[in-house]
Amino acid sequence: MGYYEYVATCLFGLERFVSDEIMTLGYKKIEVTDGRVTFGGDENAIARFNIFSRYAQRLYIKLGSFKAETFAELFDGTKDLPFECFIGKDDCFPVTGSSLKSKLTSIPDCQSIIKKAIVEKLKLSYHTDWFQETENIYRIEFFINHDIATIMIETSGMPLHKRGYRIDSNAAPLRETLAAAMVKIAHLREDVLMWDPFCGSGTIAIEAAMLMSNTAPGLMRNFAAENFDFIDKNIWTLARQEAKSKIKNDCKFEAFASDIDNNCVALTQSNAKRAGVLNYLKIFKMDMIDISTHGRRGTIVCNPPYGERLLDRKAVEKLYKNMGKAFSKLDNWQIYILSSVDDFESLYGKKADKIRKLYNGRLKCNFYQYFKIKKSGF
Repeated sequence: MGYYEYVATCLFGLERFVSDEIMTLGYKKIEVTDGRVTFGGDENAIARFNIFSRYAQRLYIKLGSFKAETFAELFDGTKDLPFECFIGKDDCFPVTGSSLKSKLTSIPDCQSIIKKAIVEKLKLSYHTDWFQETENIYRIEFFINHDIATIMIETSGMPLHKRGYRIDSNAAPLRETLAAAMVKIAHLREDVLMWDPFCGSGTIAIEAAMLMSNTAPGLMRNFAAENFDFIDKNIWTLARQEAKSKIKNDCKFEAFASDIDNNCVALTQSNAKRAGVLNYLKIFKMDMIDISTHGRRGTIVCNPPYGERLLDRKAVEKLYKNMGKAFSKLDNWQIYILSSVDDFESLYGKKADKIRKLYNGRLKCNFYQYFKIKKSGF
């Protein structure tokens, strides 16, 4: 069983969540930087992390890092790496990557240099001058940061936020990994109702149900590394068996998912069914202003329109003001709201007890947290 260094990428602001799940899986964290967590583990980590991770975007095998201020250094450093241990004679190895605050800024040139270096290394191993590249795909990704190049093999295939349940979505979908972090921050409990009154395609409620029932988000999908010849296929079987054994089938969690749009209600219904969590959700049409405690304790977790893709600024201002009035009637409920609108608190009518910076894709947002309804405003 080999030992590898891995790099898990994530949205900015989710590094701590990824670090925590790495340690929960029993692996050793090595380094945390913006949007990246490096850790060490055996080959089982490839299957287990891809299947279990709620917050990461992709998982890479790190082949090595080296200084690369020139194309010659980039070529030589790449050629020194052990590609022959991973890539077969007929395998395909496309190269992609990025450069940040470094002397090598041309991405196409870096791609070309790295590709040539890999070819030269494989020529020595396979004693051939021609590679068909017709078999398994090993996507090579480079990241050059402050003149340090890191070369990796991507294992996930489709990004990990694509769980497989959301085939269709509304006009402004929330990334599943961010929704998972939001419900994690909200400290949900089985005996406390969770409600998303802007359910859209149902992502928040579905991720909440998956979290509370301990359903691994990658159980429904496949991964690029399942086709890697150097990995024992049995590790995927064992990882999926482990994930299924950890599902809490007796979970009593309940979530309400409502929306003013009938299409969103239908979309949430189909997505929840596909995710296998429909039994935890009550899905219905309702205007947010009609929200009520129903005599229960509850937690709201929601992602209302920001005015970026849905509604204009005037409509958003009205919505937030009405939201503040409606939610003020929910005595002792906890409220968690994601928004990119800078003056959200002023429009909503209350200062948050805590604010956490999160990113919805590239859009910087604040996650406003209200732990107990205050009768007074500012």
